[in-house]
Amino acid sequence: MKRYDFDTIIERRGTISSKWDDMAPLFGTNDLLPLWVADMDFAAPPEIVDALRKRVDHGVFGYTHRFAPYRQAVVGWLLRRHGWAVDTEWLRHTPGVVPALAMAIMAFTQPGDGVLIQPPVYHPFSAVIRGRGRRIVENPLVFRDGRFEMDFDDLEKKLDDSSVKLVFLCSPHNPCGRVWTRKELERFAAICVARDVVVVSDEIHGDIIYSGNRHIPLASLSGAIRDRTITAIAPSKTFNIAGLSTAVAVIPSRRLRDNYTSVLDFLHLDGGNTFGTIALEVAYNKGDQWLDELIEYLEGNVRFVEEFLARRLPAVTLVKPEGTYVPLLDCRALGLGGQELLRRLVERGRVALNGGHWFGTAGEGFMRLNIATPRKLLEDGMERIVAALSEEGGR
Repeated sequence: MKRYDFDTIIERRGTISSKWDDMAPLFGTNDLLPLWVADMDFAAPPEIVDALRKRVDHGVFGYTHRFAPYRQAVVGWLLRRHGWAVDTEWLRHTPGVVPALAMAIMAFTQPGDGVLIQPPVYHPFSAVIRGRGRRIVENPLVFRDGRFEMDFDDLEKKLDDSSVKLVFLCSPHNPCGRVWTRKELERFAAICVARDVVVVSDEIHGDIIYSGNRHIPLASLSGAIRDRTITAIAPSKTFNIAGLSTAVAVIPSRRLRDNYTSVLDFLHLDGGNTFGTIALEVAYNKGDQWLDELIEYLEGNVRFVEEFLARRLPAVTLVKPEGTYVPLLDCRALGLGGQELLRRLVERGRVALNGGHWFGTAGEGFMRLNIATPRKLLEDGMERIVAALSEEGGR
């Protein structure tokens, strides 16, 4: 029996929401239906809300410490959901996954060193590399038979450059929706181990996995890749609590952990967020059923989008996601550039999506769609997309 409601539409305008209240800087107006930035339009699990309400009622919000139950919640979640046994000593704090990427750059590279990414990929990857004066090295994914795949030959060539010291892996991949298979990850790991590079594996979407797929933490594959990997996880995407700024870096290697911790301490970023700390502990201890029901609902949204496009806008297809709730729409058959796609969606459809080109040139002709919204809003969004991109919409 279902316990949780994902159909109720919650008014989010006027709640200092980035997704709903801050579209104008990117799209020129806030008068749009936002199906872009990766947060959900569902309420967080009531177990989290109740715990936070109880803490608010206490009324004192002083400095917070992450005690043993917090760390045990992380360990239990990783073992229960992903079969990965980790030690509490491996855990380090980060306010978010992107800060973990930035701290890794500071800890393991020098100005001018190369950092490898696999575009089209989450655009802050590039921003943090440039921001610290490092060099972006691209290993573009290849779109083949309706899905994106790694180009391992190119990966080997790029990592043969000894100035490449760090690799950012996105697993599952945002925005391509891939859940990398064990075979793919093992080949990726072998290449990285052979060249002795450090890997930061962004696994923030690792809990949103659809039927027939399984998320495998990179560091769980072998001792060799484990000792070269920093795994960044968070409950933020999974339970819609990104505003609570709480994430975890899992670092098995003592050497990597010490280097990372020195940067964390230097930046004074190890302080606890009271509400994030409580929310993480509750989510990882009590959030299983909510997550299972969420995934079932999202799978229904995936089917809805596929069927809607096939019926109403067959020139646009969904790149079927294996995980994540921000899949790509393949709009290349329309013959429009990324800026023109965005213009039509905003001006004709009054709907906000992420342009695929925001994630690198390999994303040109694609658009990223956020499906983590009540079905009624998603239907409205799809109608707007048709109005914007169909021939009739242009008349």
